[in-house]
Amino acid sequence: MTTTDAPLALGIIGAGIMGERLIAALHGAPDSPVRVAALWDPSPEALARVGAAFPAVPRVADAAAVVAASACVYVASPPASHLGYARAALAAGRTVFCEKPLAVDLAEARAFVASAGAAGAVNFPFASSPGVAALQRWIADGAVGTPRRLTIAVAFARWPRPWQADAARWLDARAEGGFTREVVSHFLFLSHRLCGPLHGLAGTVSFPEPGRSERAIDVTLTAGDVPVTLTGRVGGVAEDDRNTWTLEGDAGAIRLRDWAIAERRAPDGTFIPAPDALPNAEVRPIALRRQLDGVARMTRGEPHHLATLAEALAVQEVVEGILAL
Repeated sequence: MTTTDAPLALGIIGAGIMGERLIAALHGAPDSPVRVAALWDPSPEALARVGAAFPAVPRVADAAAVVAASACVYVASPPASHLGYARAALAAGRTVFCEKPLAVDLAEARAFVASAGAAGAVNFPFASSPGVAALQRWIADGAVGTPRRLTIAVAFARWPRPWQADAARWLDARAEGGFTREVVSHFLFLSHRLCGPLHGLAGTVSFPEPGRSERAIDVTLTAGDVPVTLTGRVGGVAEDDRNTWTLEGDAGAIRLRDWAIAERRAPDGTFIPAPDALPNAEVRPIALRRQLDGVARMTRGEPHHLATLAEALAVQEVVEGILAL
């Protein structure tokens, strides 16, 4: 490998679920275009946990040391801290790969996007999903025809989901958390990218428990020219996480189920998975590695497929609009 082909030095701020998943996706991948140059988290316990699992990852003393060691900084901390770390990285001449949402304050997010240019992207893994690629192929091949209706439905046995218990303090608070920010945002990004700009929001949101995040949403909007019906619920299902994104047109219907499974509607009305469909647990590391390839391309100033800052802001505008209904 020549010097110009050396893996991109990626620094990670945040040793939570997402930071650990990204490190795991890189682990054992010697041909990766990215290497972890530094990791920091304000929680010594979180840093120690990830360090024990991945002892080769350099742990550093603070966020400034992550920026200093990196060409690109992955911001995987809770949402309210995103823009502070992202601004510090950009000020040092680094690129930024940020978890969603960009911020919890729309005015701050708008100002950041206006000033950041092309030096950043946001981690919406649907940008690199094999299942989404199948949907795109089917749309291009005419399987849908003229789109007539888009339906998004998400449901959870409880919120936060069991594997998010360590982050429950902020994930179930109104200021930063809730399933609309954490889950619905992904499907809004998918709708924006495949169908067009999101607009015309109306509906209701339910906050039945003081201080806690939403428990139900019932929303209509439009993606491009396609009417969208969006529902979300906590409770009423056995699964930790159930979701479908279904696009219907005058020639047929396709959907993405449970994050990863691309399906086409058969003449009898049943949905048939793509022959190469994989469950989310198997798709996730594939999509993350593709995301990291995009991170390397972005940092080199090359065209990439990642969610742009402008796309992420468009999604956040709708998310915060839902929560304000």
